[in-house]
Order: sequence, then C-alpha cells, then structure tokens
Amino acid sequence: MDFPVTFHIFGKDILLHPITETVGIFVGMRYYTFLKRNDREKFSNVNSLLILIAATLGALIGSHTIGSLERPDDLMKTSDLWAYVWLNNTIVGGLAGGLIGVEIMKKIIGKKESTGDRMVYPLIAAMFIGRIGCFFTGVYEETYGLPTDSVLGMDLGDHIYRHPVALYEMVFLLALFIFLKYFQKNYTYTSGVLFQVFMLFYFSFRFLLDFIKPTYNIILGLSTIQLVCISIIIYYIYLLKKNRHEIIRSR
Repeated sequence: MDFPVTFHIFGKDILLHPITETVGIFVGMRYYTFLKRNDREKFSNVNSLLILIAATLGALIGSHTIGSLERPDDLMKTSDLWAYVWLNNTIVGGLAGGLIGVEIMKKIIGKKESTGDRMVYPLIAAMFIGRIGCFFTGVYEETYGLPTDSVLGMDLGDHIYRHPVALYEMVFLLALFIFLKYFQKNYTYTSGVLFQVFMLFYFSFRFLLDFIKPTYNIILGLSTIQLVCISIIIYYIYLLKKNRHEIIRSR
C-alpha cells in the first residue's frame, strides 16, 4: 500500500483523510439527531441549539489551540502564526474545548442538567471514521507512532516499521463503544455519568498512547496533550467519585 492514500477526482489528487473527517462529522451529527428524537429532552430547542453552538465553537478553538501548542519551538519560529494555528489540531483539544464551551454556556443560560450522555456514541462513531483517514495518511501527518520491532509494526510510508497508533485507537474506540453499551444496559446512573465514563477512559487511553508517538516533551517528559489529559482525568475522577453512590448495578 502506498501512503498517503489519495483519490484522483476532477484532475486533482484528494487525500482520503479530509473525506473521512467530513463523513465522520456527518455520521456523528445524524447519529446525534437520531438519538435526540427518542430522548426526553429537558432543554428547550433554543437552549439545545445554544449548547451545540458552544460545544462546536469550543471544540474548534480547543483543537487548534492545543494542537499548535504541541511544539512550542515551532510555534515561536513560525512566520505566519494564524496559518500555523489553523493547520495544527488535535481531538484531545477538541474534546476539552467542547467541554469548556458547554459548561460556560450552561452557566450563561442557568442550566445544571447534564447534556453529554447523548453525545457519547455519535462522538465515538465520528472519531472512529476520522481515524480511518489518519491511518491511510501514514507518516504524512503527525498521527503515526514511534519505530518498533514488534509484530504490530507497519511501514506507513517511510520504510520504517512503526506503531500504527491510528489503528490502535480504532480498536480502542470499538471496545469502548461495546463497554459503554454494556454499562448502559446493566447499570442505572444519574444523567451525565455515561459521558463522564467515556471521557475518563478516552483521555486515559490518549495519555498512554502518546508514550509511543513522537512528541515534544514539555514538563517531566510529558507532552502538551498528556498534560491536558491529566487535567481532564483528574476532573472526571472527581466527578465520578462524587456520583459513585448513584451508579447502581441493575438486576
């Protein structure tokens, strides 16, 4: 297989990655709309729209902010700051930024109810589809792993066997989807707990995954993404501990 995978359309070579990202967003939004139809919504349509806008804007800002801070030296040396920020993004920053955006909007409109549970499965679906594009881009985007001698190593376009971290994440997301469905079926819990479990597991996984990715160490050998992950992990451990008495196994 030749990396990156492209399609020749209208006389131009189009990378697969932006196509899968677009499909992922579309599928995620349609999945969200499908789940919303049968949900006993506590928010008005206006408030739901405001929260969705806040989540989208927060995700956009967070994704590009954290992505551009991954390599501080490159950020300081760039001649075009806005272009550099726009071209660098990360799903970790997107999730963190979306969370902050939603919490700020809920404060503004005076709502305390959780809004995250319905977003869990659409997020997983969108991320899974997006990671397909990451894998088929190979080493031509910074979504590849460190060199490895293990049987899992793959040549992603530079003739070096590397950890296919995009595939690892796809397997993890599939396993997380199955686990959360099991959790949802076998436990009763307060609104918001499903999203909290999702965020705790995903950010824990990403913290570990970055140890086998080429990263710029910021503090104590940790990358910017790992530092963000630690903050989110601590936050959700606190929330889940606070709600632990509300999580009951169904009979």
